[in-house]
Amino acid sequence: MASVLIANDQPLQRVGLRMLLTAEPDLTVVGDTASRAEAVRMSAALRPDVVLLGGRHPWTDDIETIRRIAHPPRLTAVPGPTEAPGPTEAPGPAGPVGQPPRILVLTSTGDEGYAYAALRAGAGGFLLEDATPHELTAAVRVVAAGDAVITPELTRTLIDTVRHERAPRPGERALGPDTFTGRERDVLVAVASGWSNAEIAARLSIAPTTVKSHVSHILAKIGARARVQAVAFAYEYGLVRPAA
Repeated sequence: MASVLIANDQPLQRVGLRMLLTAEPDLTVVGDTASRAEAVRMSAALRPDVVLLGGRHPWTDDIETIRRIAHPPRLTAVPGPTEAPGPTEAPGPAGPVGQPPRILVLTSTGDEGYAYAALRAGAGGFLLEDATPHELTAAVRVVAAGDAVITPELTRTLIDTVRHERAPRPGERALGPDTFTGRERDVLVAVASGWSNAEIAARLSIAPTTVKSHVSHILAKIGARARVQAVAFAYEYGLVRPAA
């Protein structure tokens, strides 16, 4: 069962999303809010598996919200005895201590600058607002499982953005291909090439659980939480190149 917190400043969208997600037997909505600040507070208190972020807020507000949800200062904090749940909050299953929620952005724009900034802030995926109900519920499940969701229309422009931002950023950790073991590098290249865990396991003659372990180590080393960020890293450092 995957738990979801909805953060959307459009009332009708919030109601529709709640109805859609609660109709799925393996998904549960633990709360919804129109406020970005309240979304940060509720994500820390309820620790859902996924925060579904959407609406018409300026995208700079979204980037800061994503950063605060993905990198909370204290993950073990719980509501105090005087903190009553809000009117749209429902008690939900607390996630594992130390594991912040994953973030799926529901957006009306294909702006690659927004997408790349959000991915670097900690988002786990993007879906356009014209997605079908099936695509949305499937995306929630994928993000909840720790994988990445990104629209095909955005893939090439994201790659181009990454390639033009090869210079190290101030304050960024010194990372590069030598950060990884030989096997981790093989797995990273395979992930960036679009292979699934099963395909990587078959092609490298290793167990699927070993692939998952390597992916976890790779994400930890680059300070990422989603596979799509590992893909961006691989392009950024020239481990793979976009097809012509």
